[in-house]
Order: sequence, then structure tokens, then C-alpha cells
Amino acid sequence: MTAKPPVPPFSAGSAREKVRLAEDAWNTRDPDRVALAYTVDSRWRNRAEFIRGREEIVAFLTRKWARELDYRLVKELWAFGGNHIAVRFAYEFHDDSGNWFRSYGNENWEFDDDGLMRVRHASINDLPITDEARRYHWPLGRRPDDHPGLSDLGF
Repeated sequence: MTAKPPVPPFSAGSAREKVRLAEDAWNTRDPDRVALAYTVDSRWRNRAEFIRGREEIVAFLTRKWARELDYRLVKELWAFGGNHIAVRFAYEFHDDSGNWFRSYGNENWEFDDDGLMRVRHASINDLPITDEARRYHWPLGRRPDDHPGLSDLGF
């Protein structure tokens, strides 16, 4: 198994780095790439769905990004300790009818010694928004370093 630095125990700096690396990976919308950050037997709770292992992660993310078009995500470190990180996040997307949404949530992460996530619990709420209410306008892919974060946007 390949290590995914930074590895626990996390410092404030390494926890922030881990959060940004996760955000960057999810913004690729590449299920196979994202799944490599998780243990082969990783356990997720995402809303009301329970997911086990990389194969189910890839299937879940493939379905997700087929529905959530032009997906852009911002994550922010909330807390950390040892091999745990808590984040809050918001992402924007539209459906195939052009309706825009902003989804807000929190995640609790647990990592193995190699820095692979073995547990992910996500709680998420969706808010319909107008095109004018969107705040994420960067080109698809990695969020630019100078783009405001969640706290800067008042989320």
C-alpha cells in the first residue's frame, strides 16, 4: 500500500495540508484518483448511504458526479488531533435541468498510519441557489490559491 503524506499524528500545518489535498483531489471529479486516498476497506457514511471499500467509493463518486455537474468544492479545517481531522465544506453544482445548489456539510475523518483515510462520516445539507448567488466561479479543477475560503465567504 502506498503512503499518502502527510501522515498522522497531524500538526496544524499538516492537517491544513491534508484538507487542501483532499479538496484538490475531489475537484478533479476523478473517482479512481480520489479513491486512492482511502484504505481498500475504508468505511463511509455519506448522508444516508453506507459505503465500504474502494470499489464502492468509485461507484458512489461516479454516480455523484454524473448528477452534480460543474461541481466545485471548498473545504476548511475545523479541528484535528492524532489521526483525526474534522472539516467543514461547501460545494456548488447544477443538475441536468440547470438548477444550481450549494451543499454545506461537515466531515469527520480517521486515518491509518500511512495517511490513508479509513473512516469518513459526512453530514450534508443542500440549498437551492440562483445562478447569481453562486460564489465559485473558477475554471473546473483546483481552486485557485487566491480564491476566498469558507470563512472569507461567510459560509
